[in-house]
Amino acid sequence: MTDSPWTPSPQDWAEQLGNEPRYRIDQLWQGLYQHGLPPGEISNLPRSLRQKLETIAAPSLTLTREQRASDGRTLKWLWSAPDNVGIETVLMHYPQRSTVCVSSQAGCAMGCGFCATGQGGYTRNLSVGEILEQVVAARRVADERRLSNVVFMGMGEPFANYDRVMTAVRRIIDDFGIGARHVTVSTIGLIPQIRRFADEGLQVGLAVSLHAANDAKRNELIPINRRHPIDELVAACRHYRDRTGRRVTFEWAMIDGVNDTPQDAAELARLSRSTSAHVNLIPLNPTPGWPTVGSPADRIRQFSRQLEQQGVNVTVRANRGTDIEAACGQLNAEQQSVPVTLDPSR
Repeated sequence: MTDSPWTPSPQDWAEQLGNEPRYRIDQLWQGLYQHGLPPGEISNLPRSLRQKLETIAAPSLTLTREQRASDGRTLKWLWSAPDNVGIETVLMHYPQRSTVCVSSQAGCAMGCGFCATGQGGYTRNLSVGEILEQVVAARRVADERRLSNVVFMGMGEPFANYDRVMTAVRRIIDDFGIGARHVTVSTIGLIPQIRRFADEGLQVGLAVSLHAANDAKRNELIPINRRHPIDELVAACRHYRDRTGRRVTFEWAMIDGVNDTPQDAAELARLSRSTSAHVNLIPLNPTPGWPTVGSPADRIRQFSRQLEQQGVNVTVRANRGTDIEAACGQLNAEQQSVPVTLDPSR
């Protein structure tokens, strides 16, 4: 059996369970994907079968820590895998829906200094099952709000784990029933993978963590830019737009005195117009070990207005979860191996 009960196909389950009738496989599949239940909690399966499933297909992740924002709208989970690596997931509640931000790697090798995950270094890629289990947990807790969106913006660089991420994306769309336009994959700018992603034939969103609009500054903030400079990145983003008909989102973490000047806004505006990109400004969560802080609110507003005046479609991301260390990697840095239980009532 594979690493997670949510990874096999119906045919895989049929082969694994041998003489079980087809309707049992259908019940199992409905329990897993329609109701998001662990195999042992699918009540319309015989107890003997549930016990067998618990033996051959136990979940891979154990919840070791949960933090809840003071307003109750944001939850952050720290999971422990069998090899004791820490994996983080963030669930964000809105009035009628919820969005889950999932991790694709344990740690990250991209080395962006303002990112807590990057400071912690890289451990390994996550499996398909480990990615999907984060979505399953989020759907159970979202409950009546409905888990409507999945974003690959947690720990790690998704395109550095391309094949497993894309397998998980297709399972999220085909088996969980979440529309492709409600799934977004974020990348720091791995150009060959962006082009491959554009050719997948999916309507999945693409977000590029840009953070600087000239190579000199981006080389300092994002070391991979030395290998994949902005001109090549822009060409790959245009390829995505041409192949999918969807615009790219440029993510821009607002860092005080670093990338929040009028010149930065002008450079970003030119770049955004050339690619028909949407810009998402992100108030920077404070990160231990990085000497700068997020831009003040009034400067973010000025920056946003300048972009709008230059014809750019822009939004400012709501700053959520600061009180629960919601920046990716912060919770793992203070890992406490104390198992806890998900509470769907939250």
